[in-house]
Amino acid sequence: MSSSDRSRAVGVKTYEVRTYGCQMNVHDSERLSGLLEDAGYVRAPEGSDGDADVVVFNTCAVRENADNRLYGNLGRLAPKKAGRPGMQIAVGGCLAQKDRDTIVKRAPWVDVVFGTHNIGKLPVLLERARVQEEAQVEIAESLEAFPSTLPTRRESAYAAWVSISVGCNNTCTFCIVPALRGKEKDRRTGDILAEIEALVGEGVSEITLLGQNVNAYGSDIGDREAFSKLLRACGGIEGLERVRFTSPHPRDFTDDVIAAMAETPSVMPQLHMPLQSGSDPVLKAMRRSYRQERYLGIIRKVREAIPHAAITTDIIVGFPGETEEDFEQTLHVVREARFAQAFTFQYSKRPGTPAATMDNQIPKDVVQARYERLVALQEEISWEENKKQVGRTLELMVAEGEGRKDGATQRLSGRAPDNRLVHFTKPDQEVRPGDVVTVEITYAAPHHLLAEGAVLDVRRTRAGDAWEKRNTEKAAAAQPAGVMLGLPKIGVPEPLPAATSGCGCD
Repeated sequence: MSSSDRSRAVGVKTYEVRTYGCQMNVHDSERLSGLLEDAGYVRAPEGSDGDADVVVFNTCAVRENADNRLYGNLGRLAPKKAGRPGMQIAVGGCLAQKDRDTIVKRAPWVDVVFGTHNIGKLPVLLERARVQEEAQVEIAESLEAFPSTLPTRRESAYAAWVSISVGCNNTCTFCIVPALRGKEKDRRTGDILAEIEALVGEGVSEITLLGQNVNAYGSDIGDREAFSKLLRACGGIEGLERVRFTSPHPRDFTDDVIAAMAETPSVMPQLHMPLQSGSDPVLKAMRRSYRQERYLGIIRKVREAIPHAAITTDIIVGFPGETEEDFEQTLHVVREARFAQAFTFQYSKRPGTPAATMDNQIPKDVVQARYERLVALQEEISWEENKKQVGRTLELMVAEGEGRKDGATQRLSGRAPDNRLVHFTKPDQEVRPGDVVTVEITYAAPHHLLAEGAVLDVRRTRAGDAWEKRNTEKAAAAQPAGVMLGLPKIGVPEPLPAATSGCGCD
């Protein structure tokens, strides 16, 4: 009997959450999972592919074909639902916020549609749809609760997202997010720090501060230095080893933030700074409130203050009206900035954005050719920058699921302080995700590093203890039911006692 069948036998309902889009959606999905488990649902086994009592789609509206992808997936689930009485399907996220009643009209077998502002209502809406036997569409126009205040089922035992703000006050012409997530709303600093302290108490040693425009934090209270103060406050939390944040906006990236990064040891030497374009005319058409020289000036200041910082970016190729000269300016910035990595995108129309109706849309073949040139240049730079890491001794936080070939190569994988991915030789002693190892880099590829020699040091951490405890409990829950007094017992056994702590290093 499979775990899914066993759950049905004892009347436990299973769920599956499918996530599309940005880090905010990933964070929201952890909360959706937590809400469902708080309501008594059990996560369906990996690879169940819709074989669950509740399937939730957490959608993204950024891409032009986002709706086609959603409706295609909903269509594939329709026959499963027809053959499974009581199954429910819910659609949330940005596309749900945008399309609202359209979803139920196009896919009448959907039970619940909810927006970005009211994810906490999902269990209630599912129950209401079951009782009333009709679809429930509820889209809140303003935020009801910060995602981080809701129950959670975190994907990682050693690293966590922490939302510090939602929404965005910018009006970039290519982006629909502000219209769907609303104006920026900041969370109280005390609430943020209290959540981080609670996470550290559970064994988390790395947090990522999350916001649509993370470094604009403080706009609600009129404190332009609120974000740098928050970074420094995070540095004072005992047991928190690594602090990251994403994504900042060049407009709000001030000198006090650079100083806080440089002077706070737990703030990692990593910066993701979206460029979008290197051309001043294109940046103006995008309504990006900075120009090339301002952007490169920030990069120079960061490198002066944090020489080993790894800087990554986002770039859009083929924005309406982009000329060859405009594109050459983007290549110029890429050469000057020397990004460790760039997330490059071919412009696609986002329905509902000003750019979608602009004149001078660039032909697909021109966009493709420019995109390939940009990728080739960035690949060359990424490799050159990675080669500079060879010979360095780095502390890695051991990661879970980062190395697809680790099993075949007898390696493990981890993240360096600057977030570069490093595959390293598996040591003789046990190493758990969340633990920290010290290695020497011996080889560089464009997208990863290798440490082929012996591991220099292994430090067991409370984060590793947390990972071990979680997996012990998961293994106990997956054991087949035992037999008592000659009678078969149906269902999963009670969890094993919590694993004893290790050395407690953190």
